[in-house]
This record gives sequence, C-alpha cells and structure tokens, in this order.
Amino acid sequence: MSYDANSAYNANNAYPAGSGAAGPGAMGPGGQIRGAASPDDLSLPLYGASFGQAVKRFFKKYAKFSGRASRSEYWFAYLFLGLLSIVPVVLYSIGFGMSAATASMASADPYAMQSASPSGGAIALIAIGGILLLIIGLATIIPHLAIIWRRLHDANLAGPFFFLSFIPGVGSIILIVLMILPSKPEGQRFDV
Repeated sequence: MSYDANSAYNANNAYPAGSGAAGPGAMGPGGQIRGAASPDDLSLPLYGASFGQAVKRFFKKYAKFSGRASRSEYWFAYLFLGLLSIVPVVLYSIGFGMSAATASMASADPYAMQSASPSGGAIALIAIGGILLLIIGLATIIPHLAIIWRRLHDANLAGPFFFLSFIPGVGSIILIVLMILPSKPEGQRFDV
C-alpha cells in the first residue's frame, strides 16, 4: 500500500472542471491549493511531505529559487539541517569546554601557568567541529536559501522578504513568523 501525502489535503495538479487556463487564483479540487500529485513531481509544492520526501526534494531542488515549498517541506529540511549539525556542534563544544576548564584551572593556581595552554585534544576537537560545521554550512547554504525563498512564495510573499532577517535583534524572529504563515492560493503566481 502506498501513501499519498497529498490525499489528506485533497490537493493535486488538476484544476476544477471547466476552469480553462490556470490563473493566479486557480485552485485544485475541493477549493484546495494545487500541490504535487506525487513526491517525484518537483514543479509544485508537496503538502504533507514526510521527512524523507522533504529532504529528497530539498536536495533535488538544490538551487531552484522559483516555485513554492510547503511548510512541511521547509520545516523538515530545517530539522534535517539541525540534526546534521548536532555532531559537529557537540565536538566543538566539548573542545571549547576542555580549553576553558584548562584556562580556569591555570588561573586558580598561579604556579601552573606553564600548563595554561589548551591541550592538543581540545584544539583538535575545536578544529574538527569547526571544519565540519563550515563544510555543512557551505554545502547547504544555497539550497537553504532556495527553500526559504520558495517557502515565502507559498505564503504569497516575494523572495526578497528574506532580507528582513538581517534586521538586528528582530530579523530572525520576523523570518520565523513568515515561515509559519499558511499557504495562500495567490502564491501560485510564483509557479513556473
């Protein structure tokens, strides 16, 4: 038995009978927003995507800034990136903690100043964690920006709304709120 993620949303790539050419407000059956009929259809967003489907689509649409991405596609891709960076962050944190502990012990004992430098293990953990984070960040920066752009399109916002995230203090909060917004039929204007 196969699972169709869109069956719960009653959205597919079809238009209502007699609607003719698809305009900006074109809807699928039942008045729902048009979504992909199968996970392999990359031309439309996949509403109700599973974790695996969202990650697969995240990498298949690596640098595609046009079109739309559903909330499930965006948030599962975001979760994947968070999970991917857990090990490097843990390695980096342990190394940093080891070097901080060495420094605090050296400051408590004035005669132990010769051992004030962090151990080789701490430096190695910091370096490995930092390098892995850099590799992950560089490898996923373009698809991450692309899925943010497409998610904004699905909420009927232009992609450059992403730049609101650079407002000091509140920019990231604004972007999170925009990513939570529901899909809007008007967002179909960004489909290619």
